Amino acid sequence: MNTFRGTGRTARLAATLLTAALAAGGLTVAAAPAAHAAASDVVAKLPISSFSALTVDSAHQRVYVADSNLGYYDNRGLIAVYDFSGERVTTITTPRHVSGLALNADGSVLHVGGRDGILRYDTSTYLPVSSAVAGTDTCGRSMAFAGGRAYHTTPYANSISDCETTLTYLDYNQADNTWQRSGWQDNGKLQLEAGPGDRLMLGQPANAKAPNPFLAVFDASGATPVRTAERRFADAEGKGAANLKDMAFSADGTRVAVADAAAGTRLLDTADLSDAASGYPALPEGAVSSAVAFSGDGKYLARGASATGATPDLLLSPADPADGTPALEFAFEGSLDGDRVAPRGLEWSADGSRLFAVTTNATGGQYWLHVVQPPAVQYATRFTGGLTHSPAQAVAGEALAVRGRLELDGPAPVEPLRVTATRTDAGGTHRLGTATVKADGTFSVLDEPELVGEATYTVSFLGDLTHRPATDVTHTVSVGRAATSIALTAPAEAAMSTGVHITGTFTAQGKALPERAVLKVERTDRLGTGTLSSVTVAADGTFTVDDLPRARRNTTYTVSWPGDDLHEGSTASATVRVTR
Repeated sequence: MNTFRGTGRTARLAATLLTAALAAGGLTVAAAPAAHAAASDVVAKLPISSFSALTVDSAHQRVYVADSNLGYYDNRGLIAVYDFSGERVTTITTPRHVSGLALNADGSVLHVGGRDGILRYDTSTYLPVSSAVAGTDTCGRSMAFAGGRAYHTTPYANSISDCETTLTYLDYNQADNTWQRSGWQDNGKLQLEAGPGDRLMLGQPANAKAPNPFLAVFDASGATPVRTAERRFADAEGKGAANLKDMAFSADGTRVAVADAAAGTRLLDTADLSDAASGYPALPEGAVSSAVAFSGDGKYLARGASATGATPDLLLSPADPADGTPALEFAFEGSLDGDRVAPRGLEWSADGSRLFAVTTNATGGQYWLHVVQPPAVQYATRFTGGLTHSPAQAVAGEALAVRGRLELDGPAPVEPLRVTATRTDAGGTHRLGTATVKADGTFSVLDEPELVGEATYTVSFLGDLTHRPATDVTHTVSVGRAATSIALTAPAEAAMSTGVHITGTFTAQGKALPERAVLKVERTDRLGTGTLSSVTVAADGTFTVDDLPRARRNTTYTVSWPGDDLHEGSTASATVRVTR
């Protein structure tokens, strides 16, 4: 089952999922309760065994998912059509395999990359309206609609095994349904992406014939595409080349995000494809970038990944990298959700109200469509009443609780939020992990301060897509040394001939001593005071003092320990009447 949450440093937002089978569409739904203001996630099992393209028709609220079905030239293709609620509307079957998908500017025509040409379907009736010739495709096309025309790639190989490195051409269709070769070409499964302002992007995945693959941006407004920027990523030693999985233009077209399986999420300036001044945080450890998409309203960036277990496979972040609001994370785990986001498997609705994500299992033989609705608003948060601590006297090495209250506007989250905490002392700043915020807003941060002196606790709530960050709250605690004690058990009377036998117990609170304590022993009698042999405390805290007194009458034995950096010293005495 998938979980969605704030980043590891912030709040987990997972809603209790409601699962129901909708027989009419063969749909399995997992949705957050209506009272939850965070993202909701509806999931449909796709009727495909391979995946080649995803496109979204916002004008008619339709989602198209193509099953490439490569492998044999006569294989039929399939396009599954869904509405924005995740219900399957229809299925389009094509005479031969299909790959790329692209919608014209008003969403009235769906362009489909077929084996032998470009198929076109009316998006109101799902019926074919016309087709255009194209070069034969045996490996899978990529398609994009830019500058008023449909662009497509044309790879050809004698064998599927050659598709990763075969020569691929960038072509486009003419008004008379013929096709034109643009002259741009290179090895591998070249990928296309359209952007605002008649922009077109061409990306080259890494392959054996392209050790330093490229990314290029074109102006597609004229009769032929004109390259305006290009970049290869390897350094002088050939290291650092991009491993392209997906690419996307920002809503205004000024930035490009790249899903790079080697480097994570790259953010580039469209004008020259140089690295943007500020980038996005790294994906969680163990997550390999697979997809990327900006929302049409400019608010969000979606990043897909291949990850295992509870490591997030999908992150929704503010599109502005300067906005530190933590990402909303989804971890897909198992037969109800898939295990990872498929490469190029993310698309938004034009208004940014929905994200559509295609996930797959570990073997790549099953697929799911997720319909994710980010929250519409963010609510304010604040810490109230400052922080307190208990016990009143903090002691090095002993448990200390720092308590506070986080106040939230808006509806209560289905799952508790979490705050993060740090302790700053003479040894530096130490992360203390997270603490759960209870229903009444209170929380307790548990710690064992390690050093004597002042310790300043800082508690943060970094926000999520539903709640804005709160201003940090701090609290300074004076940490003292831990107490120690010595207890002695001695006889009231002893003879000089048999000696004095005293037993004792040494107790140290706080952090355990690095070594067993060595106690100083002094004897005071009528002849004066002298130091006896020291005694070492056993592992269970016990020790013994044995002595042959030198004089009769009262003799006092004093046992002491001087203390250390983290512990107070202690002393104890016992008086024995000594007889002959």
